[in-house]
Amino acid sequence: EMRTYVLRTTASVLAAPRHLLLRPTDVAGATFEIESVRVVSRREHLASVSAGLGWHGMSEVYREALVARAPDALRFDVRLPVRPRLDLAVGTIEESPVTFRVEAREAGKEDAVLLERTVTVPHRWETATVDLARLGGRDVTLALTLASDKPRALGFWGTPVIRAVPERGRADVGRGTTPARPQGVILVWMDTLRRDHLPMYGYARPTAPTLTRMAAEGTLYDDCVAQATWTKVSGPSILTSLYPSTHGVHGFSDLLPSSATTIAEVYRQAGYSTLGLETIQFVGKFSNQHQGFEELHEQGSFPERQAGSTKVARTEVDRLIPWLAAHRDVPFFVLLHISDPHSMYRPYPPYDTMFADPRGREEHEREREKVRPLIGNANMRRFGMPTRDELVRGGVDPERYIAYEQGWYDGSIRAMDAELGRLRERLGEMGLDRRTLIAFLADHGEEFLEHGHTFHHPRVYGELANVPLILWWPGVVPAGTRVAETVELIDVMPTLLELSGLAAPKGMQGASLVSLMRGAGAHPGWPRPAITEAFGLPDPSVPTVEDSFALSRDGWKLAHHVTRAAGRPEFELFDRRKDPLDATDMAAQHPDVVARLLREMQAWQRMAESARLKPDSALASTVSGEELERLRALGYVQ
Repeated sequence: EMRTYVLRTTASVLAAPRHLLLRPTDVAGATFEIESVRVVSRREHLASVSAGLGWHGMSEVYREALVARAPDALRFDVRLPVRPRLDLAVGTIEESPVTFRVEAREAGKEDAVLLERTVTVPHRWETATVDLARLGGRDVTLALTLASDKPRALGFWGTPVIRAVPERGRADVGRGTTPARPQGVILVWMDTLRRDHLPMYGYARPTAPTLTRMAAEGTLYDDCVAQATWTKVSGPSILTSLYPSTHGVHGFSDLLPSSATTIAEVYRQAGYSTLGLETIQFVGKFSNQHQGFEELHEQGSFPERQAGSTKVARTEVDRLIPWLAAHRDVPFFVLLHISDPHSMYRPYPPYDTMFADPRGREEHEREREKVRPLIGNANMRRFGMPTRDELVRGGVDPERYIAYEQGWYDGSIRAMDAELGRLRERLGEMGLDRRTLIAFLADHGEEFLEHGHTFHHPRVYGELANVPLILWWPGVVPAGTRVAETVELIDVMPTLLELSGLAAPKGMQGASLVSLMRGAGAHPGWPRPAITEAFGLPDPSVPTVEDSFALSRDGWKLAHHVTRAAGRPEFELFDRRKDPLDATDMAAQHPDVVARLLREMQAWQRMAESARLKPDSALASTVSGEELERLRALGYVQ
């Protein structure tokens, strides 16, 4: 029996040489025949389907877009708000020119052309703002029409949104004033950033003068714990306020269920313009975390990432500044994901020699190549990230080697910090500094041989789980405040929503940090335990895939290694106040503490697993066919 299968990719696929792996079965000894394989381009696919709504990219910048063919017209009957404007982007994948027109029709009047834009460069969004003020408060029909000399030419209307522009001069939007709610919210997510490499957390090197200043102007949380220790798993917890055991994203190919409500969705539903800039594929649509963004710049849109570098903050801020200028009079939410601290560590000049002696560079790189063949993990071998044992077997001094790596790592932090300083300056120039709430955090840290490894494998130790958290909003967030209580990354979403005056979606598992920040009186619900989860990844160089959970409470941290390598203890206990990097196991000395924390961990596990979101594969039996197709079109369901 011959069958035809249509397979949709979940990853971003760019025009470049690629490998395609077909694995029809995992049954040993099975036989099969492949009659043919045909790769269908986006152009061919869109030519075969009806026009409509979808999630589409131009050079890896994605928007929720209406797709149409010339000379189609899309018409919408709308009642416009007072002081309306239309924001949109237009683009095409055609080599031929395509003209986009926006027309308005009122009863008894001739059609008025509000915008005419001819696009001649394919695979690029062109943004436009249409002033609808003269039509404010009226019932009109808006028509989006296409024209081209090429019959059925494709045009993309990217995220057309009608906004109500606040009245100029109002107290809550006036320049230099502090409104009751933030006009803008920026979530700065710094990938792979250890908090103990920042001066405000006691680090000796001046790696982050901008963050140090903004921490002094805002509130610093001394002890924030990540819910996972690599981006794929930690990111959904940041964006949904759900533990990994609940959101279900544990491995490389897992997708965030479309039933999850992201922070971007909450802000968008409240009328905020939403922008995402991400530089690691796990943060975007590859993990189904694009939900709620009007515009999302994926890693493939950045030339640095295409060249193999993670040092992208400079380009991200270059893109963000004009976007903020275009949205300076409307509410906005921005996710700024910065990967500069991520390996490979070497930053661009002058930061490459700020903390690493240039005279030692050649020797360091020679030692890396010397030890590379000894690295057992294929992915780590590609990155050049050896373990302590591999360095020793290669005749390389581990302490000297890792010190040079840390010099580059610190330089990357300083380079990122300079771009954050530039962003802060521009917010002030635009009069947005007192109207913008900013949260600075990291998804996880990085290991520098503390437990024998480099990089950030799924493990629960302090060098990976201890992350920075800073809130900044002059005039509202208390300046110079330090919060000592242990908090979690899942607490950030409810905190930002409370400060924004927005209702939190049901099911969030984090707690708002506003009461801790303000510091007055008792804090109901605190202290709370902090959880870190680690789900092992298959690795041919390691015989056992390890799963671990950690619970931090009352200065103690219990690590439960559910599956583990031979000789590894099931439980480890650490004194977090004296031993923040979990170097000394004290489980044998304090069995009573182990038993108490284990009971609490087991209760937490029952709670988190009982709230587990259903994967989208289960949607067919719970939602209508029409809703399922809508979710597929938006890329939320594969």
